[in-house]
Amino acid sequence: MNLQIQIIAVFLAFVTLSVPGCKSGEEQEPPEKHVKAETDDANTIFLRPDLRERIKTGKPFYADIAEKLSVPGQIKVNELKLVQVGASFTGRIVEIYAHLGDSVSAGTKLARISSPELTQAQLAYLRANSLAVLAQRAAMRAQQLFEEDVISAAELQRRESELQVSNAELSAAKDHLRLLGMDNQAVQDLTKRGQILPSVVITAPRSGTVIARDVALGQVVQPSDQLFTLADLSVLWVVGDVPEHAAHFVELGQHVEVRVPALGDTSFDGTIIFVSDIVNPLTRTVTVRTEVDNPERRLRPDMLTTVNIDEHARERLVIPEGAVVRENNEDHVFIAREDGGFTLTPVKLDEMINQVRPVLEGLTPDQQIIVDGAFHLNNERKRKDLE
Repeated sequence: MNLQIQIIAVFLAFVTLSVPGCKSGEEQEPPEKHVKAETDDANTIFLRPDLRERIKTGKPFYADIAEKLSVPGQIKVNELKLVQVGASFTGRIVEIYAHLGDSVSAGTKLARISSPELTQAQLAYLRANSLAVLAQRAAMRAQQLFEEDVISAAELQRRESELQVSNAELSAAKDHLRLLGMDNQAVQDLTKRGQILPSVVITAPRSGTVIARDVALGQVVQPSDQLFTLADLSVLWVVGDVPEHAAHFVELGQHVEVRVPALGDTSFDGTIIFVSDIVNPLTRTVTVRTEVDNPERRLRPDMLTTVNIDEHARERLVIPEGAVVRENNEDHVFIAREDGGFTLTPVKLDEMINQVRPVLEGLTPDQQIIVDGAFHLNNERKRKDLE
């Protein structure tokens, strides 16, 4: 029994001496190859000689930046060159000459209308013309008789007064015919021949394109009805809606670029000719309007557009696009330290304009930064962080 106890004791002593780290008075040290070099800031990196050749340093600088304000827009007819054509009296359309899409000139026949009112007006004119002729003869006869001392001065004055009234009635009857659509030539023909016209022609008051026709053959129309709409499509309006917070950037005369997605993003140049003085309470926008030439008729009313408004250039602190590192959905730059290192620092930047980024927050003009090659430097920083 004592022999077994001795054997077990010797075995335990052997095992104890064989296990590493169990020696008294000694401390276990990890292998040097497993020790990781740590820095006080994972966002800081020091440049190796080979990396210095791939980057450039510099400072933020000031530049005149003309930004673009992009707003949705729509092409509209130039209202200054828009004409609504209607009837001057109640009547029936007996002929239609112009149709949707037709190009017409001033004086072109659009439709023909007949009406009892037109007939009555012509009768009234013929009657007034006859009375005026009689009054003229009576006045001339009275003048001769007065000179021969046959009638008194009072009688002469009465005849002359009747002539003035007759002429006034004739002039009013002629004006009525013109209001009803009869031109001067038609009135002269009526005076000479005394033949009443059963209808008159509705003509185009100016050149343009028929963009709407709201009348049918045989339709009875009223003076308030709009029969044709004519528009000059060679010059159109582009109306944009500027958010109220950006309205102070917009003023008359500013250059705009109009892009039309329906035409393959084709652009047209123009200038702002109108800025509304009020805000739309529903959309919280301010209406602006520009005028664009349309000689080839590629633009059509109601097309959707994007209106890019050039703001006036102003001096802003900027950095090159190559200085920017995008991390965690934020913009960063490498800022130089006094010990020669560079620290990745978050900043707030505006959108890129002409290959530079305006600084909103986080940089000053006297700070030294990486202006080119920041992407390579950031990759090196990430690689070091993984080692």
